[in-house]
Amino acid sequence: MHTYQTVLYLHLIFLMLGFGAAAIVGVCLFRLRAAETLADAAPWGMLAGKTELVFPVAIVGLFATGAYLTSDLWTWDTRWIDVSIAALAVVALQGPVIAGRRAKALEHALQENGPGPLGDAARRMTRDAALWTVTFANPGIVLGIMWNMTQKPGIGEAIAAVAIGYAVGAALAFPFTNLTAGEDRAIADPTT
Repeated sequence: MHTYQTVLYLHLIFLMLGFGAAAIVGVCLFRLRAAETLADAAPWGMLAGKTELVFPVAIVGLFATGAYLTSDLWTWDTRWIDVSIAALAVVALQGPVIAGRRAKALEHALQENGPGPLGDAARRMTRDAALWTVTFANPGIVLGIMWNMTQKPGIGEAIAAVAIGYAVGAALAFPFTNLTAGEDRAIADPTT
């Protein structure tokens, strides 16, 4: 058995684990955004909270297997690898520092809301721009890293791949951060 191929396989498993968790969190955000009551929102918030525990495992696994692959076949001064390591570090930090804090603020808003229809604060938190941006941008960054892994570009293209992935993810998140005119009126006057 070839150790390199086995570690590459594990690297891909950790990548799929991260993407699977990101997909579940994305579904949870869409369901939280659509929730009308605390009872509608609570299961999705709890699922997202449990799913976020997968990300550290996926990131540590990616770093560890990537380090082996780099040491075995590449060198630590390969520019696309340097860019990819830095990009994975951004993903590792954005998750808990930005999205994690915003998710806690959403959880707090839901708890303060109490039973019944979601109020203004809780509804706005389900559309939190930072939370949605990280949820979409982190997979975009990882897709940029995957581009670097398959194309092995120079530093300029490696940076561009990650930056484009981030920008596309952030742009895709933007429409989900705003209340529509009808939702805005419903929050302002729940009797209508």
